Parts: sequence; C-alpha cells; structure tokens
Amino acid sequence: MDQMTFKHDTVLSDVHMHRPNTHHLMTRLNSTGQPVFRSRFRILAESRADGDSGTDSANGEKHKSPRRDGGTSPEQDEEGGNQGNVETCLDEDGDLDVTHRPRKRSVDEGGRDLVCPIILHQSVPDLEQDEDSDDDDDDEETCCSKDIIQIEHTMATPLEDVGKQVWRGALLLADFILSEKDMFSGATVLELGAGTGLTSIVMATTAQTVYCTDVGEDLLRLCHRNVFLNQHMTKPAGGEVKVKHLNWLQHSLCTDADLEFSWTEEEVADLYDNTDFIIAADVCYDDDLTDGLFRTLYRLCSSFNHSCTVFISLEKRMNFSLRHMDICCEAYNHFKHCLSQLQDMEDSRCRFKVEHVPLNFSQFLLYERIEQLELWKITASSLESERTQSDSD
Repeated sequence: MDQMTFKHDTVLSDVHMHRPNTHHLMTRLNSTGQPVFRSRFRILAESRADGDSGTDSANGEKHKSPRRDGGTSPEQDEEGGNQGNVETCLDEDGDLDVTHRPRKRSVDEGGRDLVCPIILHQSVPDLEQDEDSDDDDDDEETCCSKDIIQIEHTMATPLEDVGKQVWRGALLLADFILSEKDMFSGATVLELGAGTGLTSIVMATTAQTVYCTDVGEDLLRLCHRNVFLNQHMTKPAGGEVKVKHLNWLQHSLCTDADLEFSWTEEEVADLYDNTDFIIAADVCYDDDLTDGLFRTLYRLCSSFNHSCTVFISLEKRMNFSLRHMDICCEAYNHFKHCLSQLQDMEDSRCRFKVEHVPLNFSQFLLYERIEQLELWKITASSLESERTQSDSD
C-alpha cells in the first residue's frame, strides 16, 4: 500500500502527503472498501513548540540515526555533513564505490528476495468486540502515552469522503485549543463537521462535554473508533466525547432511539441549555455546505438563551478559475460573504460579532502552518438574555 492509485476525482490531504507512507499503519478496509490507516500525532510540550527538532519521527521530525558502531548521529551526518573520518572508497574508474547490505535469499536458491505477504480482512468488526481485542495493544506503552493521539483515517478519497481524512485546519484548531485550555476548561462544546474527530478529542482534554457531530454512518463509526482509541487522553482529564449525527441541511436533531448516533432528549436539552462553544475545522470547501453551516449556526445560536462563541478554522485553497481566467479561491470568497451577512444581520433574538484571530499562538502539533490558514471567531450574543440582565439591574 505504499503507492496510491489516483483517479480524476481523488482528493488527498496535504497532511498525508507530507507524512511518508511508511509512517502509516494500515489496519483494515472499511465498509466501502477503502483502506483505513492509523497515524500518530504527538503533542509537543509548550517549550518545544517553536522549533525543537528532537521529537517523534512519525510526525516528520528530525531524529537520531544509528551508526555502525552502535552510537547515534544526527540525520544531517548521513546526508553529507560532518562525516568525520569516514574514508571515501572509489572504484578503478574514480566513481564512488558503494557497499550494499547483504540481502536475504529465498530457500529455493532462485536468487529472489523473500516476500512477506500482508493479509487484509475486508470487514468492519463491531466496536465492542474490537475494544476487547489485544490487536490494538501491540505497542501499549506508545499507544497509552498521554502526548500521542492515534487517529484512524483514509487517504486519497473522493470529494464526498474527505471527512475521513485529517486536514491542516483541524490541526490548527487543535493548536488553538491547547494554547487556550483555560478558556475551554469545563465547557460544553459542539463540533460541526468533526470528520475523524481529532479536534473533538483534543477539546475533551480540557472541556467537560464535547458533542462530536457529522453525517454518514461509516464516518461516524470511524470517529467513534478514534474516540475510543484516545480514551487515555480524555478520561484522566474528565472530558467526554459524544459522537452524534447532525445534518446541516436538516432543521431538527435525530432523536430516534433505534438509529445509531441519535440524540436523547436529555442531550438535546443539554446542547441548547449549556453549549458554550461551537467549533468547526476545514469545512468550507463547497458553497452549498457553507450555506448549510451558517444556517445551522444561526439556528442554534438564536435558540440559545445565552451567549455562545464560535471558532472556525480553514485553509484557503487557490485554484485556476476558467470563469475569472485567474487564480482565485471561490470557496473562501463565499465563506467571507457569509461571514459579512451574519455580522450585518438584524435580528431580534441574536447579534453576531466577527473577528479574525491572529495565528500567534504556540504550535503543539507538527504540520506546516502556512499563510493560507485562518482562524475566525464569531461571538453570538443573545439579545433576550441581555434584556433580562438589563431589567434585573
């Protein structure tokens, strides 16, 4: 699985492109036949967030490489710097003579290397059965480390399945949460378009309750799986992640007890009465979905009897447009238009204030924080609550 097969409608996250395939562990095929991989994301200590390079190699950091004498040397030593007293060997023509490692030969003396086949199981085991399995505990010490997030995800998916991948906007929002833990401490949080659930998991390390929502049974099961894999981070902190179905194109929450990931009446009441924050990461790539997102934000915030703060992270993706005959980002332009409409909205129930958040907070996860990344803050103030407060004063 080291080589990906791309089709005309295949989308691959830059997060996966910049992480070598050897650092991905394929675990199974999902119900739609897509390979599911598991990647580890290390949370760096704050003192190392600004560039210390001696960290986990699975996230693309520099690492110590073994020498033949049993010691270690920096990676740049192997690339040509500080070679020390290593003698250069040349052949009779003056070319560099490279000594190759001995290869194992097959027992049939055919001169071919040994082949170790990998058996794939095209099935999705029940979560309850998988929780009791020892297959996920092959590296218990690493898996249970409090600074490592394990995320199962797919790669190179069609556009409709991009929620099954990890995107830079989620890592940016996770950085912001980790840098503002006091703000989110003990809060009730709703994530819209949670995808793999990475941001909700990080949020649960400080918040009390996180409603992790998206659509699609297969995606929600993947998200639920990731929540289970990272209980070692959320449970000690006292946070709880509840994976729920929430469709932006529908006006009501699903409360059918016979359906998986539905809401209970108590959870619906808790959502409307106690939600302090709403978060969303990299969900504005389609105009119809962006419209659905803002309609959902308005519907929720105007139904709250208290103020609520919304954080939306996104990455501007530039493309050449035949309509404009120029490079532009139409999805981002539509997002900004929706922001302006929300801020200018005159409503008797709610008032919205939009702010751009500077990206000057620490980086706790290793990824490229490019200039196209943005974070927006929307403050939704309940006018009814303000009037009640004014009357009481």
